[in-house]
Amino acid sequence: MHKKPFDFWNNAVALAAFCAFVFLYLPIVTLILFSFNSNNVTKLPLTGWTLDWYAKALTNSDLLTALWNSIIVAIATVFICLVIGVPTAFALDRFQFPGKNLFRRLVLLPITLPGIITGVSILSFFSMVNIPLSLWTVIVGHGTAFTAIVVTSLFARLQRFDRRLEEASADAGAQPWQTFLYITLPNIRTALIGSGLICFTLSFDEIPVTFFLTGRDNTLPMYIWSVVRRGITPEINAIGTIIIITSIVIIFFSILMINDDSNPKK
Repeated sequence: MHKKPFDFWNNAVALAAFCAFVFLYLPIVTLILFSFNSNNVTKLPLTGWTLDWYAKALTNSDLLTALWNSIIVAIATVFICLVIGVPTAFALDRFQFPGKNLFRRLVLLPITLPGIITGVSILSFFSMVNIPLSLWTVIVGHGTAFTAIVVTSLFARLQRFDRRLEEASADAGAQPWQTFLYITLPNIRTALIGSGLICFTLSFDEIPVTFFLTGRDNTLPMYIWSVVRRGITPEINAIGTIIIITSIVIIFFSILMINDDSNPKK
C-alpha cells in the first residue's frame, strides 16, 4: 500500500473554504445561541437556557404589527412579480421584436443595481407625482426590484421546454388555454413557485429600498433596524432566529423547485 502524497493545494483550498464557511455562518450561530440565553445582556458566557425571549417577541404588539406588514408586502410583491414577470418571460422566449436583446438586459437592471439606487430613484418618481409614502409604495418598489428574478428563472425554464408538446396538444384539438393549463403550466410550475418563494424571502428581508419608500408603517426589518440602533436585545435575537430558519427553509425549497428538471411533465 502506497501512502497517498500530501496535496498542498487541495488542502489549502479546503481550509480556505472552511474559513469562509465559518466567517459567513458564525455570526448566525451566535445569534441563535444568544436567543436562548437567560441573561438579557448579549455576552459570554451563557448563563442558562430559556424560551422566554421567544414568548416576549411573539407578544410584542409593535413587532407583530411590523411582522404582519412585512408579510403583506412580501405577498403583494410576489403577486406583482408574477403578473409582470410571466408575460415578460413568455415574450422573450416566444417572440422576436426589435431591441429584444437590449430589452432582456434592461429587465435585469433593477436587480443588479444597488438597493439604495433603486430606492432613491423610485422615491424621486413618487415625489414628482405627489404620491404619499406608504406600504403601497414599498410594494411597488419591491416589485420593481425583484421582477427580474421571475423573468430570468421562467425564461431559463422555457428555453428548456420542448415546444413539440404544445404542437402535439394543438394537433389533438386542444384550445390554446387548454394547452397552457395542461401542458405548459405543469412544466413551468416549479420555476414559478421557486422564483415566487425567492421574491417573498428577498422582499421580507429588504431594507435599502424599504428605507426610502416606507411611510408611517414599519416593516419587520425596519423595526429591527430601529431597535438595534439602541442595542441588541434578546427579543431581536429570538425573532432573528425565527426569520433565519424560515428563510433557509423557503430558499431551500425554492432552489429545489427551480432545479427540478429530472421529471418533466408530459
